[in-house]
Amino acid sequence: MKYTDTRDKNVSVDFRTAVLNGMNAETGGLYMPVEFPRLDSSFLERNPEPSFRETAYEMAKPFVENEISDEDLEAIIQDCYPFSPKVVPIDPVTYVLELFHGPTCAFKDFGARFMARVMSYFNRSESDNLHILVATSGDTGSAVGSAFHNVPGIDVTILYPDGKISPLQEKQLSTFTGNVRALKVKGTFDDCQRLVKTAFTDRDLRSKFRLSSANSINISRLLPQAFYYMYSSLVVKKRIPFDSKTGGDSIIVVVPSGNFGNLTSGLIAREMGAPITGFVAATNSNHTVPDWIASGDYKTRPSVATLSNAMDVGAPSNYERIAAMYSLDQVRELFASYWTNDEGTIEGIKACKTKTGYVIDPHGAVAWKAWNDIRGGEMEKLVSGKKNEIDKPGLTPNVPLWADAVTGKKASAIVLETAHPAKFGATVLKAIGEEPALPERLEKVISLPDNAIPMGKDYDTFKEWLTANL
Repeated sequence: MKYTDTRDKNVSVDFRTAVLNGMNAETGGLYMPVEFPRLDSSFLERNPEPSFRETAYEMAKPFVENEISDEDLEAIIQDCYPFSPKVVPIDPVTYVLELFHGPTCAFKDFGARFMARVMSYFNRSESDNLHILVATSGDTGSAVGSAFHNVPGIDVTILYPDGKISPLQEKQLSTFTGNVRALKVKGTFDDCQRLVKTAFTDRDLRSKFRLSSANSINISRLLPQAFYYMYSSLVVKKRIPFDSKTGGDSIIVVVPSGNFGNLTSGLIAREMGAPITGFVAATNSNHTVPDWIASGDYKTRPSVATLSNAMDVGAPSNYERIAAMYSLDQVRELFASYWTNDEGTIEGIKACKTKTGYVIDPHGAVAWKAWNDIRGGEMEKLVSGKKNEIDKPGLTPNVPLWADAVTGKKASAIVLETAHPAKFGATVLKAIGEEPALPERLEKVISLPDNAIPMGKDYDTFKEWLTANL
């Protein structure tokens, strides 16, 4: 498999190069596979459906062909995933995909663990360390830190916005030691991401150090997130009622979205044969992509802090990948887009608990509220021409091709629950009057000492620190 560049289609590199470089330093573009091989129908139609690890192995094979042997890939997959995602039905047409069963209780574990093991595999023959730079708006950093902690030959520097993540999230980031270090930046996530991206395009810095990324700009973190889209859609396909006229319900996947790496992974899974009809891009008040889908004009903006902080991204990196895969018209046919504010997030947590008994975190709540509004009549309004204003919470004006499946009650939804609700206990408590119990693996970090290093948001200060400490 060859990989090209979102900004230069003449670029052609192998998987190892794409993984270890993170992004193309010459163009600033992001790596993408030149094709998305469709899985064999015998695999997609297997009954019962394949296990998660079987799915991961079959999906990864074509992307690492001739670079990682089948035996080594199988060992990597087994080591990555001693846990699996869980598909939980919460009402007759709604399934929650729980992605918090990994070591840091967030969906980022799926991508980070695969990436860490692949990087370690490719770095075995190198004499000097590989330096990973990662910006996080919440859960990425802890997943990356956990995945890479004590991995020989690799150092990790995590940047997070000081005071803009939950206390528990900060504990998960600031307590690493050894080869993993955290910088608390006086700024926003966008400032953190800008520092990382600038470092990658700094030729002077790259001439001194081997740098790579661990954000979803790195293809080795993006691809494995596609595994759980394929797995969950195959599970749900077996559960939904079969209709002889329609061939069965449509499956809509509702994705809480910030940097849009997760949703891009869903698109990859669909291209590879996942039985997914369409997507809802559900965002908080940082609604850059919904505005693009609605207006056709992509405008980045400073991020604003919200209760769903991992989605507080005003300049989502993976917009480039979505725009490289599809035209705007195709995006509008495939996506519905939706945004809500903090008041809507609290309402989502409360309504989900009241209607289904399920306790959901603030990020999953944005997705659940989007689906609940869509099936509750908002899609009918769109179809009938009553379009919402772009600058108001709710659905944006485009009507996707699958709208009729929703209005005709022929759609089921997979709602992504991207983090354990206990990571946002105060917000959940405010919404429903009870605080979720902490899993044991989260309790352990509470008493650990903080080791985070304060950092300004100007690049020269950051570069000076990197040069002195890498």
